Amino acid sequence: MTQTAAHSTLLRRILVPYALPGFAIALPTIPVYIALPSLYGIDQGLGLAAVGAVLLIARAFDTVTDPIIGALSDRSSIGRMRRKPWIAVGSVIAGIGLWNVLAPDPGDGLAYLLFWSIVLYTGWTMVAVPYLAWGAELTENYRDRARVTSWREGAGLLGIIGASALSAAIVNAGGTNGMALQAVVLATVTVGAIFLTAALAFVPDDAAPSGMEQPLSEMRRGLHRLFKNRLFLRLLTAWFMNGLANGIPAALFMVYLEFGLGATASESTVLILIYFAAAVAGIPLWLWLTRRFDKHRIWCGAMAMASLAFLCVPLLPDGAILGFAAICLLTGAAFGADLALPPAIQADVADYDRLRTGYRREGLIFAFWGMGTKLALAGSAGIALPGVVWLGFDPEAPTASGLTALVAVYAVLPVAIKLLTTAFMWGFPLGAVRHGTVQRRLAALSRHSTRRMPPCGSAYSPCS
Repeated sequence: MTQTAAHSTLLRRILVPYALPGFAIALPTIPVYIALPSLYGIDQGLGLAAVGAVLLIARAFDTVTDPIIGALSDRSSIGRMRRKPWIAVGSVIAGIGLWNVLAPDPGDGLAYLLFWSIVLYTGWTMVAVPYLAWGAELTENYRDRARVTSWREGAGLLGIIGASALSAAIVNAGGTNGMALQAVVLATVTVGAIFLTAALAFVPDDAAPSGMEQPLSEMRRGLHRLFKNRLFLRLLTAWFMNGLANGIPAALFMVYLEFGLGATASESTVLILIYFAAAVAGIPLWLWLTRRFDKHRIWCGAMAMASLAFLCVPLLPDGAILGFAAICLLTGAAFGADLALPPAIQADVADYDRLRTGYRREGLIFAFWGMGTKLALAGSAGIALPGVVWLGFDPEAPTASGLTALVAVYAVLPVAIKLLTTAFMWGFPLGAVRHGTVQRRLAALSRHSTRRMPPCGSAYSPCS
């Protein structure tokens, strides 16, 4: 068996155990981001404004921890393992934080929420950042990386669907929202323990060769060089812009369904399910296309498809549920590409960074990826919710002009941002051919020295 065939066989064996933790990590996503304000602000009687301020502080802290954990996971190892120790410890911390933050006692107040939110977010980051970096290190093949991210993000989408289905089943059976939250927490802890154990047991995690870890003494210089890497900045900017384009309609989704489309609660639930199911179903298509086209071009095609579909939203009359369901199918399928392809491209950028610097810094690179995601979520909410109010939409007394403003912010603004992102990424220079050149140069350098730099003035000069 050739080395390539042996690698392909190994990758097939580890794809499922590597992807399964993505299911568990995604299970509590919606409860944490959507249920916490009402749980503490209303049920606990702490007030929405005060709870919002506490959550803002916790999320700001969460954003700061990303690069710290990413950098530390790059240079720390136990035995031959770099990512597994962080994931193992972080999962325990996250599980304890999740259990406490979603199951408060009646007297628990703002200090309780702040403490356990920080514990949860810290543990979550300790799992998420090394987990993403681990996926980038499983293979150096341009197209196989799309397989890794597709399986992982598909499992994550199934986790979101599973949590929603579990919550709906409990509420429909007569249970309370609190009971549904506790069920999601219990499912997360149970399933997470099983799936994470399988990943830790069966998926390899080899530490970087000695001399390829960036010393802490060079961290400041290393960050400076990272932000002079134009491919890294270009992809990170595109990821942030596309996150805004996806986050704005997400923040206004339920508002638009109620006031712009006139959908009932049951119809809204079905539309959400269609969107996420289409995202899962679309991932195999995007993965198949990676055999024929560069990943960034496929991503651009998916963004263009979503933009064209979303441009139909202002044309929908009130009550056009079937028409909007068709839009959900197309935009949901495109969302699958948004999740699966950019992280695979980022893994290629990490190879380019290694060629420029001589260090393996996947953890640090994907830490900024996580920061971009969090900032896009915060920015989209900050644009969408105040924006529709500023333009004249009032849910207490909706007018024709107010509804027009709602539709414009919900559908037109995201399309404009997504089309800009598409144009920005179309000419991205690190496709399959150039990545192959990067890989060949890395292989040639590794035969001589793990720290040898390419010469200044070359195509991949560290001086550029």
